[in-house]
Amino acid sequence: MKIVMLGAPGAGKGTQAKMIAEKYGIPHVSTGDIFRANIKNGTELGKEAKQYMDQGKLVPDELTVKILLDRVAQDDCKNGYVLDGFPRTIPQANVLDEALTKLGDKIDYAVNVDVPDENIINRMGGRRACVACGATYHVVYNAPKTEGICDVCGKELIIRDDDQPETVKNRLNVYHEQTQPLIDFYEEKGVLKSVDGTVDMKDVFAAIVEILGE
Repeated sequence: MKIVMLGAPGAGKGTQAKMIAEKYGIPHVSTGDIFRANIKNGTELGKEAKQYMDQGKLVPDELTVKILLDRVAQDDCKNGYVLDGFPRTIPQANVLDEALTKLGDKIDYAVNVDVPDENIINRMGGRRACVACGATYHVVYNAPKTEGICDVCGKELIIRDDDQPETVKNRLNVYHEQTQPLIDFYEEKGVLKSVDGTVDMKDVFAAIVEILGE
């Protein structure tokens, strides 16, 4: 079972991807993690990717797909995997599709965790992070015992730059421009499944399990 996770930043797709991986015994493949692992291990692909990243450039789609295919060719992926953070654009989806077709393979499900922008702005605006130990909170869903103070180490909590309303709006604009078209792409392929991401995390997961089967 090969799954692609779709959804706006802050929709909770990473959390759902981890839960899917755990339930079905398949790896949660995050492109960020693969890049870091390849760079840390000094692989040829990692060295190539690092050259782009050191210059502040995006890693080209072909190289990203190479690194991804190298990861999913490993033994733990033989029963499938959950892709999180890739593809982000139509060109990436096409490159991935062509590469999988050559291997006689394909994506089985594209799961879209659907959350309106307004909810995401509220959700991310409520996040707080500890400057000292990195613990994270949410003023509504996971509030600290004392407002503005970390439960773990007692230091001050801040709103990260990523969670500032303007930054969130910009990220959502980029998402709608580049990533939203993937929904149509996978719909045309007949593999798109959407779930309501505004409900409780457990209910979102239950809806996904209903789609993927027990």
